[in-house]
Amino acid sequence: MSTEEKRVWVYAVVAVGVFAVYATVILGRVGEVGVIEVAYVWPMVTAIGAAMVANMVGNMFAGTAPRGEVEKDERDDDIHRYGMRAEFYVLAIGVVGALGLTMAEFEHFWIAHALYLAFVVSALSSSVVKIVAYRRGF
Repeated sequence: MSTEEKRVWVYAVVAVGVFAVYATVILGRVGEVGVIEVAYVWPMVTAIGAAMVANMVGNMFAGTAPRGEVEKDERDDDIHRYGMRAEFYVLAIGVVGALGLTMAEFEHFWIAHALYLAFVVSALSSSVVKIVAYRRGF
């Protein structure tokens, strides 16, 4: 497994893992108050910050290549671009959905979560496309 593929796995695991912890925290608070009244801002900011730090730390460990392993080649660049295209389309659809919620005057809670979910799903879709490209080609 190349260093770049390891980094893709880190990106996917961090995106899903941090979102799962965040969703558990928020859903745990829903029982105490209504959905709209849940204090979500600081947990979301914390989750985003934790994801950034976890991704950096994971990439540091994934970037330590054993002797003789090639760091990066043009195939890695092609796969990266291929995955980023998929991520762009998924994120664009999610942002359009959040924009629709804004225009329909939904509560900030729903708009913020639609945007956060769009980022998580786009990160996951990019990672899946890249992993499939590494494993099966494209």
